[in-house]
Amino acid sequence: MRIALSDLAAMERFGASIAGALRLGDVVALSGGLGAGKTTLARAIIAALGFPGEVPSPSFSIVEPYAPPAVRLPLAHADFYRLARPEEAEEIGLDDYRQGAVLIAEWPDHAGGFAHEPGCLSITLEIADDGRIAIVEGGVDWLGRMPR
Repeated sequence: MRIALSDLAAMERFGASIAGALRLGDVVALSGGLGAGKTTLARAIIAALGFPGEVPSPSFSIVEPYAPPAVRLPLAHADFYRLARPEEAEEIGLDDYRQGAVLIAEWPDHAGGFAHEPGCLSITLEIADDGRIAIVEGGVDWLGRMPR
C-alpha cells in the first residue's frame, strides 16, 4: 500500500493511525534514506501514544525506552544507523527492551531486519515532489488493522 504524506500534518495523522493500531510485541520498521522522515514519523507515533514532551532522536543512545503512564503502551524507539553489524543489536540488549513492548526501529536492516516477524509493520519512506510517500507492508498480525 502507498500513502501520500504531503506535509507534517499528514505525517502526524499517519503516525496517529499507526499508534491507534499498535499492540504489544509489534515492530514498526522505518526505512528510507537520510532525511526521508523516519524520525519525524517515529515522533508522531510516540506523541499519539500520549508522550507529552519532546521526543529525542536515539541516534546516539541507540535505544530510548518509554513506559506508561507517559505512553499508552511500553515501547522502545531505536535508531540502528550506527550499528556496524546486526549482532550489535543483541549486544546492546535489544531483546530486553522488546519484551512486553512495541519497537519502533529506524534503519532496521542495520539490526538484521524484522520483516519476517508476523507483528512487523514495514514502512519505507521516500521523498517525492509533493512531500513523502510511505510504502507500507504489514506482517500477518497486521491483517485487518493496517493504518491509513
